[in-house]
Amino acid sequence: MPTLLLRFPGGRYHATPSGHHVNEGLIEWPPAPWRILRALLATGYSALGWAGDMAQPLASQPPAEARALILKLAGTLPTYRLPPSTGTHTRHYMPLGVIDKGREKTTLVFDTWAKIGEGILTVTWGVELSEGESAMLGRLAERLGYLGRSESWVEAHVDSAGIATPDATDCFPECGHVNPGPGWEQIALLAPLPAGGSDGYAAWREAAASAALAAFPLAAKEKPSKQFLKQRAKAEAPYPIDLIACLQTDTTELRRHGWSQPPGSRRVFYWRKTDALEIGAPKSRRPNRKAPEVEAILIAISTASGNDHALPSITRTLPQAELLHRQLGGTLKALRLGHSMVLSGCDENRQPLKLPHRHAHILPLDLDGDGHLEHILIWAPMGLDSTAQAAVRKLRQTFTKGGDSALRLAIESSGDLNALTQLPGSYGQRLRELLARPEGAATWITQTPFVAPRFLKPHGKNGLEGQITAELEVRGHPAILRWKRLNPWADRTATVEVCPDVVVTENKRPEQRDAQWIRFRHFVRDRRDGPPAPVPFGFALEIHFGQPVKGPLCLGYGSHFGLGLFKSIAPE
Repeated sequence: MPTLLLRFPGGRYHATPSGHHVNEGLIEWPPAPWRILRALLATGYSALGWAGDMAQPLASQPPAEARALILKLAGTLPTYRLPPSTGTHTRHYMPLGVIDKGREKTTLVFDTWAKIGEGILTVTWGVELSEGESAMLGRLAERLGYLGRSESWVEAHVDSAGIATPDATDCFPECGHVNPGPGWEQIALLAPLPAGGSDGYAAWREAAASAALAAFPLAAKEKPSKQFLKQRAKAEAPYPIDLIACLQTDTTELRRHGWSQPPGSRRVFYWRKTDALEIGAPKSRRPNRKAPEVEAILIAISTASGNDHALPSITRTLPQAELLHRQLGGTLKALRLGHSMVLSGCDENRQPLKLPHRHAHILPLDLDGDGHLEHILIWAPMGLDSTAQAAVRKLRQTFTKGGDSALRLAIESSGDLNALTQLPGSYGQRLRELLARPEGAATWITQTPFVAPRFLKPHGKNGLEGQITAELEVRGHPAILRWKRLNPWADRTATVEVCPDVVVTENKRPEQRDAQWIRFRHFVRDRRDGPPAPVPFGFALEIHFGQPVKGPLCLGYGSHFGLGLFKSIAPE
């Protein structure tokens, strides 16, 4: 069965239903069978060099192969698969070319169209074509420039690869079909009559033309005068000679003969989904296919100018992650995707998940070591489901404090964490330090300050060591062998390769120190939309395990938003 695949590069389809004025604001959706066949014929004359012109239907005839193709397609009613679309319009004043009281008169005009976007419209006819007819349909489709009004640019080709599924139709003729039930509506489309048969155009024309000529009967023995023959020709002129001539008749000719509907046409009721052409803001739709779960998504951040120094500072790790989390929640609501446990950390009753720290971690990263955040890693041990992925992929921009314009977001990679470590260059190297995949690492050092999740006590379970141990235990990590609190002023093992500064010490001797550790006290450590930090400072830590541990390793307050992030270091 021949199937046309139609894509509208301009994202819009302009067409007014036959018999209606443009200012009625109606949209013919889907394109009527009559319109499609006329467009194919017009393409043959304009692009394939057929002899003649559609403006002269009696003097112009397509080639035999094209004629057979059109008559076959006219003999059956097509079915459609409709892409999501929204009815919209603009209003403008059209000049009339008449000056009245020193001003040109205008009239208000509605320009109504269907906003389609990148969707594909499929049209399927239930007939079998010969090899030559299929080739002719392919040539006509490839050269089809627009469908409907000239603003409706179209790219068309025959579905020779079998991409479309004939059974998956959401607009089909009423003939032989009962009411599909709720969620469906009837529309009328203009379609051609079959060429032959008792109910075809040839039989109808013979009866109609004979009735018109009955007023001018030919005498048996008298030779008719020229005037009489002209009257007979005039009476027969409104009825084109065949169906091809009907399809080629233009609007001016139809009006001259008083037709309100083209001869050879009929109005056919079609069933289509009630939301096939939405009016107003487009409604979000759930993805038809659920994407497989992924462990993590890596997002790249950039500015419009490409200036990396305009990106947010690493000290704003927590607020940047929290802002992105709010945006993801807003996207879920705007797209009506429903509740996402992995993004919210709560079940459908808005209760915290029983398995702690299995939901999403939003980790802003500085992978090029310039002190600015240019990536965000969204990682969830429980996996990012299709709903969470749809929300992430919908985001195109985020913001930062003091920024002149929005920051652009683009997904750089997604999948399991082992795959992310295969990225080339410094990005892959720093990701391998943060993830320690696939082998794991025994020694870890803080990349962002560790903020204790509870008020600190000198000793016991609420002491610094007790809280670190509890954080590791609840996340399923092994116990630590030893740990130490690093002094970024004196302990050179705390050095991180980020823009080193040269400072002057008390003995007035210059000394190079690492800027990131000096700025630990400048990190934002309080959430805007959550509880404040139990302690107003963060720690630089180094911890050692008795066995290799895989990352990411995130501990403490704000660990789901980038604080308490550790990186692995190679043993000395």
